[in-house]
Amino acid sequence: MYEFTKIERIDPVVKPTNERINNFKEISKIYTEEEAGTQASRCVQCGNPYCSSTGCPLSNNIPQWLKFIADKDLELAFNISNETSPFPEILGRICPHDRLCEGACTLNENNEGSIDSHGAITIGSIEVSISEKGFEKGFKPVFESIDSGKSVAIIGSGPAGLSCATFLLRAGVKPVVYESNDQAGGLLTYGIPGFKLEKKSVQRRIDFLLQAGMELHLNTEIGKDITFEKIYKEHDAVFLGIGATEGRVLDYEAYNDDNIYMAVPFLTNIQKKLEELPFDKKFEVSGKNVMVIGGGDTAMDCVRTSVREGAASVKCVYRRDEASMPGSRKEVKSAKEEGVEFIFNTTPKNFVAEKGKNVKGVSYVKTELVYTENNNRGKIVELEGTEHVIEADVIILALGFSNQKIEFLEKNDIQLNEWGAIIVDEKQQTSLDRVFAGGDTTRGADLVVTAALDGREAANHILDAIFEED
Repeated sequence: MYEFTKIERIDPVVKPTNERINNFKEISKIYTEEEAGTQASRCVQCGNPYCSSTGCPLSNNIPQWLKFIADKDLELAFNISNETSPFPEILGRICPHDRLCEGACTLNENNEGSIDSHGAITIGSIEVSISEKGFEKGFKPVFESIDSGKSVAIIGSGPAGLSCATFLLRAGVKPVVYESNDQAGGLLTYGIPGFKLEKKSVQRRIDFLLQAGMELHLNTEIGKDITFEKIYKEHDAVFLGIGATEGRVLDYEAYNDDNIYMAVPFLTNIQKKLEELPFDKKFEVSGKNVMVIGGGDTAMDCVRTSVREGAASVKCVYRRDEASMPGSRKEVKSAKEEGVEFIFNTTPKNFVAEKGKNVKGVSYVKTELVYTENNNRGKIVELEGTEHVIEADVIILALGFSNQKIEFLEKNDIQLNEWGAIIVDEKQQTSLDRVFAGGDTTRGADLVVTAALDGREAANHILDAIFEED
């Protein structure tokens, strides 16, 4: 260890742009075992490892598995990485490491998380390598036999639900998962494109859970195909991991216009198209001029997907400057390399349409950020006389997400806050006894890793609750 004075940070090789934009395969190659060990040997092994204590929401034992992969003990590194995380090979791919573990690394030379200059340990890439090389050698996550006689219903099979199922199975409790879609995984399957996360990685984890005893019901909508009351009665507890997928809009009057898309339906339908499943052909963008409004990772998913789908041009419009973008710096860099045009400090005002025809563009004004003592992120100020129109054939709104209205929550007196998110206590229990919740449905739209955290912590509280009764 401590080899950071001799060995520089080297990120995994990224495929050439002209190769990667022609398909939806992951763009980064995976470290060999030797490469992962070499990069891990740079770790300082801090007495107070900020990567784990402040950087990682899951508080993963990062220095420990870095040490063991550096010492060429792949199996121990694999087991430690799986101990606190429900799916390290997934989070290693999609977490915004520059803002989390790597951003907190002692060797990080740039507090703003620049991916070009800092010397932080390549934690995410090493994490992926440990898992993938472990899987190649036949290593698998370990689960207990289901012999407790207890079962927990999980509504929603996204990251929070799958995480909860993982930690329940480790305790020998049977998770019974209800998913309204035709595949499990939630946004891992239908929200995150394959160039960031190939779907075989998601399915492999689901298969591990099924082999361990998880029961999965697809195409099952609560309140339509089965009542919540029936689920509540039949199980020892219920976990709600239903996400927050209601896209925010600019103008409800134009929301249903044929060439205005919401981000999630767009990404979902393109993924279904790739899997040769039934999809809505209105979302095809080949040969079209695409404009995406937003600056987060979902916006980056939309622009990069549009490039791969053969759009004639792709623009991303964001109301703040580049430094203020909430998404991963790595994603912005990749989008630029792939030909996306970024327009910053520009805020939308309204859609523009020809009479009797589809919307043809958006009216914008230029902005500037004004910083004050009480606002270090900057207040957006619109500049007079800068009104202009940017035309496009397709407009995709990636403005964030809100909680959708779900009838069975109100019907069963499960309390919501003013934004429609489920209210939980410190043990993640809702206002209804034996019903727990976590992920975006309680936080609002957030990261996959925080949903995984909520699923893990809820599982632990559920175990305490259902075994207290015995």
